[in-house]
Amino acid sequence: MSQTHEESSTYAMGYSDEFTQILHRRNAETHAAHLLPHLRPGSRVLDVGCGPGSISVGLAKAIEPGQLHGIDMEESQIEIARASAAAGGHTNATFRVGDATDLPFEDNTFDAAHTHAVLMHVPDTEKALSEIMRVLKPGGIMASREVVTYASFVGPDEAVDDEAWSTFSRLVSASGGHPDMGRDLKNAFVEAGFVGVEWSASFDVFSTPEDAAFFHAFVNEWFLSDEVIDKATQAGLATREQFEMWRADMDKWDGHPGAVSGPAFGEAIGFKP
Repeated sequence: MSQTHEESSTYAMGYSDEFTQILHRRNAETHAAHLLPHLRPGSRVLDVGCGPGSISVGLAKAIEPGQLHGIDMEESQIEIARASAAAGGHTNATFRVGDATDLPFEDNTFDAAHTHAVLMHVPDTEKALSEIMRVLKPGGIMASREVVTYASFVGPDEAVDDEAWSTFSRLVSASGGHPDMGRDLKNAFVEAGFVGVEWSASFDVFSTPEDAAFFHAFVNEWFLSDEVIDKATQAGLATREQFEMWRADMDKWDGHPGAVSGPAFGEAIGFKP
């Protein structure tokens, strides 16, 4: 995602190996499916908060010979994105460090713009959407997919205490973010001045034993990491005893034959008048 470097230390997700793997699992076909039908060869597209570029390269492929520009606040992610684009032969994709609330582009530059799980981490969402509106051409499309924490789940029902999701939500809020941004996307787009706004919803699905093992490792190495536990307990969001209980719950869940997880997302598209 993209913020100013001063804000980057409050980024709730961090950049653990496991979280970076989550980013790598994303692709345009599954995570920007609401945008792909609107893209045309030769278009110029901006991917705001591009991370390691796993979605970006799919967008770049869809618009060849057009240009894909990706920005992210984190230099390490930009380096990964550049390497990924080079490995895939996507010569029409370029990446640079940038700030979602101060985009380094001229007005009326892009035919389309995209974010995925980015606006939820930007404290000034209105400013970010205003900047995206500025750099879009008239008639240009904005597409976003953002988390809806309260609708996300781990199953079976008794597997993990709901308070764990609530703590994650409060942790994002404490960092200046918006844990249910996906729910509010349509309204945010309308208030930003986009027209023809459409909203939909979907889930990321973890349902196979391999999925469960991956999600278990991600939760252990991120949400149950010392860094997050320290941050949450110091803020009074949860106790260390609760985190240990959630760790034990996740260990049991990982071996459960009915283990599933479904992070929920809201999706919106809108057009610059």
